[in-house]
Amino acid sequence: MWQEIDNSLYQKFQFKNFSEAFGFMTRVAIEAEKLNHHPVWKNVWSTVEIWLTTHDSGNTITSLDRKLADEIDKLLK
Repeated sequence: MWQEIDNSLYQKFQFKNFSEAFGFMTRVAIEAEKLNHHPVWKNVWSTVEIWLTTHDSGNTITSLDRKLADEIDKLLK
C-alpha cells in the first residue's frame, strides 16, 4: 500500500529473490518511460523501495505520481 511520506508516495516491495526483484524493476522502468516520469528507488537483494514525487512541481505529489503508482500496482496483479 502506498503511503504519503515527506511529499512522496512510498512503498516497499518484497520478492522471493534478487531475480524477481530485478524483473519487477525492469517492468517498472518500462512503465516509467511510457509516462516520462521516473522513480527514486533502492534495491537490496529481494527488496525494492520506491519513492514517487514530481520534481518539476516543487517535489510534491501530483497526478503523475498517482498514475505511475497505479501502473506499478497493476504489475503485481
